[in-house]
Amino acid sequence: MAAKAKARTLIVRMISTAQTGFFYTTQRLRQGPRMSAVKYDPQVKRRVLFVESKKTRK
Repeated sequence: MAAKAKARTLIVRMISTAQTGFFYTTQRLRQGPRMSAVKYDPQVKRRVLFVESKKTRK
């Protein structure tokens, strides 16, 4: 029986560092570094740093 191949990309959750609970979901390469990005958080009405959190799908 052959082993199941792993996906090349992962779906990750980007959590706001403003601690509002707001998040984006995005894809990244499995081999790539952990993501962080400055994006808009509508709950505080400004751009804040979003960092990668738990993965939503394996």
